[in-house]
Amino acid sequence: MQEEIMSAKNQALAQITSAHDNTELEQIRIDLFGRNGKITDLLKRIKEVPGDQKQQIGILLNDTKKTLESLIAEQKNSFKENVREWFDPTIPGILPNIGNLHPTSVVINEMFEIFKHMGFSIMEGSEMETDIYNFEKLNLPKDHPARSLQDVLYIEEPDVLLRSHTSSVETRVLEKLKPPFRIVVAGKCYRYENVNASNNSMFYQFQGVALQKGLSMADLKGTLFYFAKEFFGHDRKIRFRCKYYPEVEPSAGLDLDCPFCKGKGCTVCKGRGWLEMLGAGMIHPNILKGFGYNTNEISGFAFGMGLDRIVMDRFKIKDIRSLYNGDIKYQ
Repeated sequence: MQEEIMSAKNQALAQITSAHDNTELEQIRIDLFGRNGKITDLLKRIKEVPGDQKQQIGILLNDTKKTLESLIAEQKNSFKENVREWFDPTIPGILPNIGNLHPTSVVINEMFEIFKHMGFSIMEGSEMETDIYNFEKLNLPKDHPARSLQDVLYIEEPDVLLRSHTSSVETRVLEKLKPPFRIVVAGKCYRYENVNASNNSMFYQFQGVALQKGLSMADLKGTLFYFAKEFFGHDRKIRFRCKYYPEVEPSAGLDLDCPFCKGKGCTVCKGRGWLEMLGAGMIHPNILKGFGYNTNEISGFAFGMGLDRIVMDRFKIKDIRSLYNGDIKYQ
């Protein structure tokens, strides 16, 4: 009987290891351990074994039974791991939740496209700047009263600071590029401000600079009016008025009618009915001379605008703080 058990075991091992699926394994299990199975039959016949051999045969038969049951279970588990559920690849999948561009990024991209059509190149500049490039090379020496309008955040006094305007990129461009050129740049600026509905300590600006022979205020006005009409719409009211900026001479400002009150006056426009969109003018002769240009041969214009107010105008946002306080509506 010992030989029968070993023979049945070896045969069963070969069948189990060569099985192709769980259905085949289940049939092997029935053939071994079912009511008329081989191992079941051997267990029934153990009573025929002589008394002095029963213990030895019983142990061998139990070990065989456990070995075969264990191997069947392992094979079944291995088939489960390899099973892949069928799916129809033509069925549309579940779209993941993705974010959108921030309103400021949307506006910057649109503005870049308008100015690229006018021949402007896109530049970038560092948010950390030196006093020389942020002020002095822009006709703002240390004792200039206009500095008091910009409470700067210093990293290392008195020379290293967070730029207070994107005009610092203008000085870098005037130093490195050779005319003729036209560039625009967008980026963050920092000032110590009393935060309210229309002012924030961190804000975005958009800067433009052009330098070549023969540029005049007419070129500047035409550039800005074209941009304003393309970006804000041809039905918006625009005004061009005299202003003072130490970086440019002559200086001008461009205003748009307030979309919130339709010119009647509100908290956003501070009761004036107009929103100041940008400051501009011809690059000051002192700046050009500082970079070695002959002002009788070369002229240029520059403009800078607060992007946050333009974003507010575009998306009808009444409080500038909503843009950067984590409000999910604007993310």
